[in-house]
Amino acid sequence: MGARRLPGMAALLTAGAVVLSGCGTQTTPQTVASRPLASSAVTPAVPVAAGAQSVPAATPAASAVTAPRKTLKLGAKGKDVTWLQNRLIELGYRPGKADGRYGGTTLAAVWAFQKVNGIRPTSTIAKRTWEALETPKAPKVLVKNGEPTRAEVNLTKQIMVLYIGGEAKLITHISSGSGVPYCESATWQGRKQRFCGSATTPTGNYRTTWRNSGWHRSYLGQLYNPIFFNGGIAFHGALSVPLYPASHGCVRMPMNVAEVVPGMLGKGVPVHVRGSFKRP
Repeated sequence: MGARRLPGMAALLTAGAVVLSGCGTQTTPQTVASRPLASSAVTPAVPVAAGAQSVPAATPAASAVTAPRKTLKLGAKGKDVTWLQNRLIELGYRPGKADGRYGGTTLAAVWAFQKVNGIRPTSTIAKRTWEALETPKAPKVLVKNGEPTRAEVNLTKQIMVLYIGGEAKLITHISSGSGVPYCESATWQGRKQRFCGSATTPTGNYRTTWRNSGWHRSYLGQLYNPIFFNGGIAFHGALSVPLYPASHGCVRMPMNVAEVVPGMLGKGVPVHVRGSFKRP
């Protein structure tokens, strides 16, 4: 879904154009953009013990882990790749099946891990990444007094962390709104319409609302397993999740991550969006 550059927001107010924010379509009256957080609205994905504190997931002691240290490149196969995949899974990342094949799914998990650990994302697994896998950092907590079960979207690092019961249970690479104004034509509700927007993922505090299983057709394209949290903005799987913000406003995730998130992220769960992406 390419976005055509326009001079600015004034250009978006094209005659007959629908100005919108987000990349999806919600069909339930329960969906409200920027809904203020209220404890009574929460339906956690898992039970949370009373008084549970929101803390990063513990990581194994450095002495318990010894990485292979063999340089790996995309396409590599073998036991060292299996070790890498199992270690990422242990730390809350989602490299796919630990099958000893270093492909695109594992690469997305490697990117997420590198970003959390202050390493410039690359497909090559070398000294710095191996060292970090031995003594990993926990993701930076964006909301220190947040509810134990919540999602945090870090636009600066382009990652999403799902906390359940105070522990970081899932950490993933994402691609958020590109920030590039767009105007696109699409046939929607039986007639051809023109849609314009700013392709931004607004910061703020929200809650998960409506969702759909499988591919969901929006006026701006297809969303896989979308979970909406701010009007037409949703978490969703995508076939393209690059290292830079590229969406119309939604939070894109790798397809394998989008397969498991719906079973972990319930309705009414807080979603906190923070930061801003600075292009190199």
